[in-house]
Amino acid sequence: MDPHEWLQLEKGSTDPSMRALDLLAPIGKGTRGLIVAPPKAGKTTFLKQISNAVHAVDPTIRQYCLLIDERPEEVTDFKRSVPAEVWASSSDQSYDKHKKLGEDLMRVALEKTAQGEDVFILLDSLTRLARVHNQFATGTRTMSGGLDSRAMEAPRRFFGAARKLEEGGSLTILATILVDTGSKMDEIIFQEFKGTGNMELVLYRQAADMRIFPALKVRDSGTRKEEKLFPKDYLEGVYKLRRHLASLGDIEAIKALTELMRTYKNNTTLLASLK
Repeated sequence: MDPHEWLQLEKGSTDPSMRALDLLAPIGKGTRGLIVAPPKAGKTTFLKQISNAVHAVDPTIRQYCLLIDERPEEVTDFKRSVPAEVWASSSDQSYDKHKKLGEDLMRVALEKTAQGEDVFILLDSLTRLARVHNQFATGTRTMSGGLDSRAMEAPRRFFGAARKLEEGGSLTILATILVDTGSKMDEIIFQEFKGTGNMELVLYRQAADMRIFPALKVRDSGTRKEEKLFPKDYLEGVYKLRRHLASLGDIEAIKALTELMRTYKNNTTLLASLK
């Protein structure tokens, strides 16, 4: 079933990034979300903020952070910074370890969900998970970029496991996916996953370079069936906000949103101000 319980991150964080996420790409219990991340656009900071905000909003949610093929110092930093249980295989470990870690976590997460728990996985990154599975794939053909034709099966299953169960539990997955890395394989992995989630948040390198935060592409970020998450008044306000920002270029749109958030202390008053 579609996610319908909104995790209103603004209630757990004063950071403008979480307010922007609520407005542009809301997360519900059971959301399958992609965070599209070019280099140096702030994905690590975003993930930490989301983890802390989710915990503040609902401490009963069981959170896991899955870091695949990550730098050891990044793993240490995550463990210190988030309230999630961090499952990590750093870049100095084997492909076998990376693969097994992902499989083990999914088994645990599905068990907890079946028992009626709300589970939240932050995955960094879906791209590296796919690269790992490419090492083990046994397809009969290789696609361009060196990607095996069967390499995506396990990562797709992992990402596709996110759902809201009718009888209780939920599994929410937010996964980063890398773009603009200069790798043909990474580009193909992104194209394979594009549109497979029900929420997409697109980080914006140019805005980050200009020190405009949150560095997001307003027009390209969004959640499907957001009307099932938002109260009616809030939804109408979000529609007005979208119309207000639609005619602006990418930089102008995030600047305008940032200015609105600076002017109004919370999203409800911000949306109420729009005519």
